[in-house]
Amino acid sequence: MATNQAGQFAGKVAFVTGAGTGIGRAAALAFAREGAQVAVVGITPADNDETVRLVTEQGGKVLAMSCDTTDEPQVQAALAQTIEAFGRLDFAFNNAGVEQHKAPAAELEMAEWDRIVNTDLRGTFLCMKHEIPLILAQGGGAIVNTSSGAGLIGVKNNAAYCAAKHGVVGLTRSAALDYAPYNLRINVVCPGYIDTPMMDRFTHDSEKEREQVIEQEPIGRAGLPEEIANAAVWLCSQSSSFVVGHALAVDGGQVII
Repeated sequence: MATNQAGQFAGKVAFVTGAGTGIGRAAALAFAREGAQVAVVGITPADNDETVRLVTEQGGKVLAMSCDTTDEPQVQAALAQTIEAFGRLDFAFNNAGVEQHKAPAAELEMAEWDRIVNTDLRGTFLCMKHEIPLILAQGGGAIVNTSSGAGLIGVKNNAAYCAAKHGVVGLTRSAALDYAPYNLRINVVCPGYIDTPMMDRFTHDSEKEREQVIEQEPIGRAGLPEEIANAAVWLCSQSSSFVVGHALAVDGGQVII
């Protein structure tokens, strides 16, 4: 299937983190289908290469970079490469994140706390910090961050993950107010349980655990990565032009039960 070079994002550039697998890969493909040139940013080169293959196969223009989003110089370098290759930045989907090893709060090891907060919250902040000036420099655009349903509710045995993902929501809402007057809209998507490699790790590849997780979804199934990608694309589009600082739950109804 060819990319729509005359799509709503033709001539635009999207920077997608965590793009090697799952939601990030689906988002890279979705932005490319709308005509955007895509910077694929992920930690594992082999995964990035597969995303590049899929984007190229559908006719998209793509650049892949290995990057640890908790490392500021690496984030800066990835964005500099994006500007060098494509000349601009219009959209960012800050999606890189990791899941917590389950434990009650008082039994949580500090190394695990640091790992989760550094990746899921610090990494999102570092990306935003260096994306914002680039987007403002060419007149504005949109940023979408990935939080979680766990950024809106509490989840047992996931104190670090919930703290980090709540932090992403707060970070998004505050930054959205900082830059709304400058034609830069910042929003956050909060996925429910999505059928990704993270879901496989979270359920230890156990069909029984997977069924227990899916039972928590009122819609009766796990979400698809493409459903979150579609939400990110919408939040970057003119269809959401009056949406600012919003935490969009895409979760099959989970957070309202």
